[in-house]
Amino acid sequence: MTDYDLIVIGAGAVGENVADYARKRGLTVAIVEAELVGGECSYWACMPSKALLRSGHALAAAERLDGAKQAVTGELDAARVLARRNSFTSGWKDDGQVAWLDSADISLIRGHARITGEKTIEVDGRTYTAGAIAVVTGSLHTLPDVPGLAEATPWGTREATSAQQVPESLLVIGGGVSGSELATAWASLGSTVTLVARHGLLGGMEPFAGELVGQAMRDLGIDVRTGVNPTRVDRGDDGLVTTTFDDGTTLVTSEVLAATGRAAHTRDLGLESVGLTPGAWLDVDDTMLVAGTDWLYAVGDVNHRVLLTHQGKYQARAAGEAIAARLQGTPLHTEPWGAHVATADHAAVPQVTFTDPEVASVGLTEAVARERGLNVRAVEYELGNVAGASLQADGYSGRAKMVVDEDRKVVVGVTFVGQDVAEMLHAATIAVVGEVPIDRLWHAVPAYPTMNEIWLRLLETYGRPE
Repeated sequence: MTDYDLIVIGAGAVGENVADYARKRGLTVAIVEAELVGGECSYWACMPSKALLRSGHALAAAERLDGAKQAVTGELDAARVLARRNSFTSGWKDDGQVAWLDSADISLIRGHARITGEKTIEVDGRTYTAGAIAVVTGSLHTLPDVPGLAEATPWGTREATSAQQVPESLLVIGGGVSGSELATAWASLGSTVTLVARHGLLGGMEPFAGELVGQAMRDLGIDVRTGVNPTRVDRGDDGLVTTTFDDGTTLVTSEVLAATGRAAHTRDLGLESVGLTPGAWLDVDDTMLVAGTDWLYAVGDVNHRVLLTHQGKYQARAAGEAIAARLQGTPLHTEPWGAHVATADHAAVPQVTFTDPEVASVGLTEAVARERGLNVRAVEYELGNVAGASLQADGYSGRAKMVVDEDRKVVVGVTFVGQDVAEMLHAATIAVVGEVPIDRLWHAVPAYPTMNEIWLRLLETYGRPE
């Protein structure tokens, strides 16, 4: 006899979904959480960071419309933006999330879980057993190896999304999604922001994404420096931070934010008790089953497939139901795009970077598609030339790119950069996931005048079917 059919370690958004989908299939489920139920996304990542950004986006959008910009008579009220951000975290209290667990009939175990053997964990001295265990502990912010940085008590992403005061000045180290978004957010709130990025902005995306976002950051007043590395960081007795760079310059700021990477949150889980390496990412198949086991699952950031909340929740839906199928002896659908696998992780991942302009992308970039050996053709179009975009903002600036697999004649990647493009992404995601033939896409008529007419322009640039 076991205590539960399934024990989920980690009650963030991804862990909650694993537990929920398994419970809906009739399993008895417990979830273990050492901090706040709801996890990183709810309190220190997705929700608070986007709340910090939204007011600035709305103000900028109004200022881009003649007739509306004349009504803008002030600046952002930073205190009220921060208060609104606080409301989205429920003041960093998890009562509402705990109530949801109760309503879903999922048991909550508070404390730090350690795996002590096959299908067994220990929480604060008490042992629990289960038919399956899912590790959903996410990832941890890491610091770059810069002398003095750790001692200077820098901001990580948690501190940057939960700060209650706007720093007079801020240095952001890292030009990825988190660094770019948080630099934009704090600059909009009145901080003097400098961003340094060793390899440029938004690496891994289409090159024009980083170029357009970088220019917009500079227009916002952010000092963007690429190809520059910090070599020393010191916080003085006055609280100010002095950073020295490899080009010989120095910079003094109120705070420094390190936004350069994540590590697997698996160091103190007892993985060694079942022959796995503490601190390592966990290798899984498409059902999220950990390699070499028939009872241990790893879902979300911890498996290092895609470090995005929505993709982790997608994995969780597949894993929760796969766990139930295995334990109940019902058919398991593991063929590509089957009910129990996360096929989209490999080539159909959607992502939005909430800078201004936004970057919305799905699938493969042209470079990655070519690296994977696909015979592709890519077409681009100026988004500002679409009628709907010109209505959205005066002087609208943006760009779109579509990558087509020429052998199968299907879209394998799409990138939009511009104001409000996030809400256009799902159509592109459906086209990529559904492998909709290019010839059929000509019959998907975009409503006029909306920005979705970009699809027609991309198709026209690609060429009519013969």
